[in-house]
Amino acid sequence: MSAGSTTTVVVMGVSGGGKTTVAEGIAAARGWAFAEGDEFHSPANVAKMASGTPLTDEDRWPWLRSIAAWIAAREEAGESVVVTCSALKRAYRDLLARDNPSVVFCELEVPTEVLAQRLAQREGHYMPASLLRSQLDTLEGLQPDERGFRVPVRGGPDRVLAEVLSRVPA
Repeated sequence: MSAGSTTTVVVMGVSGGGKTTVAEGIAAARGWAFAEGDEFHSPANVAKMASGTPLTDEDRWPWLRSIAAWIAAREEAGESVVVTCSALKRAYRDLLARDNPSVVFCELEVPTEVLAQRLAQREGHYMPASLLRSQLDTLEGLQPDERGFRVPVRGGPDRVLAEVLSRVPA
């Protein structure tokens, strides 16, 4: 299997949008490997976010390059995969996709009030709800010329996953 015959789904969007739930569902349904983008962050990035300080572009570039390298290694191995990554800006997505032809983005669109509620109830994650506004202000939605699609998050997780899977190659 060559890189041209693999698929990498990058499930993107702001914190609390359901990226991990959707990505794990894709991985289970397709039998693909899954990577949690948060695990690629440096300890310094995690500490910064945990303190309530938004990341800068300079903080994010090494993290994004690590994810891009992981994708490239999976393509080289002929593996289709799914990874979560906020991928908030077009420039970030361009970096992830530039040398990785298998990449397709899945942007989860969630109403702000739902995001705020989810983050307020979330336990055990270093990302505080106070950073939601910063992420929303940074978010540049997928553009028509990018490889990917948007999915409005309506209904339960099963409904959202079914919509996503209808757009992801088998």
